[in-house]
Amino acid sequence: MPDAAQRTSAMFATEYGRPAEGVWSAPGRVNLIGEHTDYNGGLVLPFAIDRRTYCAIAARDDRVLRVRSATIEGEVAISIDDLAPESLGGWAAYPLGVAWALGQPIGGEPGADLSAASGLDILLTSDVPLGAGLSSSAAIECAVAVALNELWGLGLDRMALARAGRLAENVAVGAPTGIMDQCASLLGEEDHAVFLDCGTEVADSVPLHLDREHLKVLVIDTGVRHEHATGGYGERRASCELGAGALNVPSLRFVMEDDLPRAAEVLDEETYRRVRHVVTESARVAATVRVLRDEGPQAIGELLLASHASMRDDFEISVPELDLAVESAVRHGALGARMTGGGFGGAAIALVAADAVGEIAAKVISDFVAVGFAEPRCFTVTPSDGAHRDL
Repeated sequence: MPDAAQRTSAMFATEYGRPAEGVWSAPGRVNLIGEHTDYNGGLVLPFAIDRRTYCAIAARDDRVLRVRSATIEGEVAISIDDLAPESLGGWAAYPLGVAWALGQPIGGEPGADLSAASGLDILLTSDVPLGAGLSSSAAIECAVAVALNELWGLGLDRMALARAGRLAENVAVGAPTGIMDQCASLLGEEDHAVFLDCGTEVADSVPLHLDREHLKVLVIDTGVRHEHATGGYGERRASCELGAGALNVPSLRFVMEDDLPRAAEVLDEETYRRVRHVVTESARVAATVRVLRDEGPQAIGELLLASHASMRDDFEISVPELDLAVESAVRHGALGARMTGGGFGGAAIALVAADAVGEIAAKVISDFVAVGFAEPRCFTVTPSDGAHRDL
């Protein structure tokens, strides 16, 4: 049993004055490649990481859901019968939004019957950095989803839980994200990435062989924080929808690289660049999967760099700190690097030799300080298993 699960269980007993019935956890994720393709029905290649959100729960004898966080003061309480997007807000919209979403019809399937569901006391702890582009929000949603699925006896499969997490984030939280993050958190496997077709919602597991190749994924957390529920993320999604409409397709999934010359004639310059990023990024995901299977991770560096350039220049979601992180890591020996996550801040990832992690991280930090940026937080992540019960 992980120490974090034990600590969460002990903290629950202190907070609520009774023992937890169980502890469930779900990981954050790193997106190896495939940014802003998910809500366009495209391809993505994330992996679950060894940083997790833990959820300790005990049933109540009423219909009240009470939720507390180890890092935020206060408690939010609501009856299951009163769950609705307009009744939820702040950080509690993530866990309670999942409880609401499980009872909603999704993808042609009826919602779960929650009429006999018991109230619950819930405590959340996490070591997934907030706002760093490592999907701390999906880690909360998926830890709660697997716990409620078991405690309420819903019998839902992992993809149904991912859809519920996405619905919670889109409607209860108000962040217009796709399904990638929830799938990575629920479907992850040790030393594998999740190759997900977001249009068909079919997932495959792709071996990464990082240990075999003596490689590490170094996260460079710039400290520049973002919020997906506001600002540029929603604007980029709107641009993609505008582009799809102008091209008379249901989504950009149906636009291929060969279609880009026609798109350039039909679209305004900015919308064209947004569309070009999505189309070429999906192609880069497919190429990365082929290279991983045929040649291994040593050979994907140029694809990572091309992805970052596209996000910087066409989609315009990078920031100077992310650009410096990528440039510095590669200059000091990384095989490849790119920003990861929705953009406008957060983290970059670099693929580096295991014995060079410390040296490259130190040089990146030095480069940040030299230009007057705050020191980034650098750490490695390991492709890990998805959501499960710990205790």
